[in-house]
Amino acid sequence: MSLKTKILLLALVPLMLVTTSITLISAQQVKRLSETEIAIFEHNLLESKRTELQHYVSLAMSSISPILNRTDLSEEEAQEQVKAVLAAITFGSDGYFFVYDKHGVNLVHPIQPELVGLNLIDMQDAQGDFVIQRLLELSHTGGGYHHYMWNKPSNGQESEKIGYVIELPRWNWMLGTGLYIDDIAEEVAKIRHEVKLNIRNTFFTVLAITTITIGLIVVFVILFNVHEHRLADSRLKELVHKTVQFQESERRRFSRELHDGINQLLVSAKFRLELGADSVGDKNPKAQSHLAKASAVMNEAIQEIRRISHDLRPSALDDLGLIPAMTMVLDEFRLRTGMTVEQNTPPCRMRLPEEIETTLYRIVQEALTNVERHSEAKHLKVTTGWHKDTFHLTLVDDGVGFNVHDVMSGSGIGLRNMRERVEFLSGDFIIESAPRQGTLVRAQFPMHSWQPLLLQEKNMSSDDPLPDNLTGQLPG
Repeated sequence: MSLKTKILLLALVPLMLVTTSITLISAQQVKRLSETEIAIFEHNLLESKRTELQHYVSLAMSSISPILNRTDLSEEEAQEQVKAVLAAITFGSDGYFFVYDKHGVNLVHPIQPELVGLNLIDMQDAQGDFVIQRLLELSHTGGGYHHYMWNKPSNGQESEKIGYVIELPRWNWMLGTGLYIDDIAEEVAKIRHEVKLNIRNTFFTVLAITTITIGLIVVFVILFNVHEHRLADSRLKELVHKTVQFQESERRRFSRELHDGINQLLVSAKFRLELGADSVGDKNPKAQSHLAKASAVMNEAIQEIRRISHDLRPSALDDLGLIPAMTMVLDEFRLRTGMTVEQNTPPCRMRLPEEIETTLYRIVQEALTNVERHSEAKHLKVTTGWHKDTFHLTLVDDGVGFNVHDVMSGSGIGLRNMRERVEFLSGDFIIESAPRQGTLVRAQFPMHSWQPLLLQEKNMSSDDPLPDNLTGQLPG
């Protein structure tokens, strides 16, 4: 990290931390205060509902008191008149009185007359509450309030309700009424939503101001250092370019030395062994057998040297280009593993820069090695092509897959090397995988940063035209 970057971070990080801390603390305080105010508001509304219920029950008792005090009526006549009076009293759009006997049989219900005469002692609401049992218990202990769910007449849906009941001792009846409190929940939710909106708007306002401030600082620093950064990037790319060229040059030289030097010596030694075997003939079968085995071992060594030489730097990559060299590798992989390989690699209308061709070839080698050793795949698909000015290579298998984060952060270096090689050349490396879902490996290189080199190659070889999607984008 450069000194300028450290200074910039020292200026920005404290600003961001202080602003964020103040904003969060203020938001939390406002939220706690608002929740307290909302709780007080909700409590007051509920208390007003309870007071209102007591008032309604008192009015009902006042209405039936003359009947209860009459002595000229039989018990049955008094009961019928009390039920008739209570059934006729309603208030608001959903207010009414209900009466149950001590066994849970409904005696009065003006809104749902079909319930009259039914024993509802075991009835439960949507939350599993035995409503009538609970209300009867409250009435027998002097009366009280109870929250439950009940059908709301105005909309036909179950809504939260607060009920207040008392006992008529003369007949052990439970008299009660209730008020629906879904309007309280709606009002509280509305207030809470408004508070959240205010907090969010305040937070985003502070965030916007902070972002604009930070953005102005960053833009100023970027504009101030853009030339230096470009120069540093150019030098870094040049260094990476030379490093890759040196590595491939050494690979090419070592491959040539193996093929033209050691390999030729081994071929000569094999020839001498065969001459020795011919000279011995059938005179010494034991020596003949040893010479034949030595010749076979020598032949294996020659093939191994050729394979190593080819892996270090295949001649097809230098002579024919990326696609033919890749095809040879895939053919060898198909023969070696027996795996189904679907190849969609149309011939390139131009030679890519040597560094990119080499990097893509190495990626194919490493990816095939991983597929063979770890994937347990049955099918592999390899595609190449252009998208606008970007060349891409994609390999997809149907293997067991893996956790990308665990592998990339582990001790393995294969995938990290692939990523680094691509990113060194200003490309994008993408790997997607999950257990039992196969693996996708993709490398893509935007060609705009390589256009001067492509233009130079085009001028050197007029028979190798640029692809249509790059034509017209090069300078000149």
